[in-house]
Amino acid sequence: MLQVPHGFTTRAGGVSPPPYDSLNLGLSTADDPRNVLENRRRVLALFGHPPQAALRQVHGSQVHPVETPGEWEGDGLLTSTPGLLLRVSAADCYPVLLHDPVRGVVGALHAGWRGVVQGILPRALELARARYGVDPAHLRVAVGPGIGGCCYWVGPEVAERFEAASLPFYRPDPEQPGRYRLDLEAALRFQALQGGVRPEHYWTLGSCTYTDDRFFSHRRDGGRTGRMWALIMLPGRL
Repeated sequence: MLQVPHGFTTRAGGVSPPPYDSLNLGLSTADDPRNVLENRRRVLALFGHPPQAALRQVHGSQVHPVETPGEWEGDGLLTSTPGLLLRVSAADCYPVLLHDPVRGVVGALHAGWRGVVQGILPRALELARARYGVDPAHLRVAVGPGIGGCCYWVGPEVAERFEAASLPFYRPDPEQPGRYRLDLEAALRFQALQGGVRPEHYWTLGSCTYTDDRFFSHRRDGGRTGRMWALIMLPGRL
């Protein structure tokens, strides 16, 4: 487990009514913004309301090294600044948190199928090495809730992208000819280990957002759902 302040939220503990019940953290939803802001206040209070670095997520593989509060377009953040809270949003895509206890670096990634096939995790590992001197063997990786291989149906065009990227973590769906079930978490694990992360330093929650109603799921709920956060920071004050 990661030895720094971090967390993955569920849908419980907030004030939003259905279908956003109850800890919806997404201002891009049709939920009342006042509810979302109160939900955010409750989560951020657990971390002491620190300065934050956030993303305008685009389902890609851009990772930013950041040392100040702000918002960046992309799907990943890395920092060595104590007291700066990194956060990503998800509701089926996988949130990935990183921590190197040797170099004092943390990261947060939003990994959907496009980000995974484009290599957002390998890019983060390389950037952490180049920018901060991180040895992947020291890195801890924690993967939060996301849509599981049991329930993530994709078409042949997506399967072909994963095949071309040497990530054959999909299988034909026996119940839907021409469709496939894609295991994003297995692909992330493969990329992490290929990148030098030790197996004992890779941890996954193992919960499927589609089947577990503790979590929001964009696919299960037809798009009318909330958003969860993954958060991480180095101890200290900015």
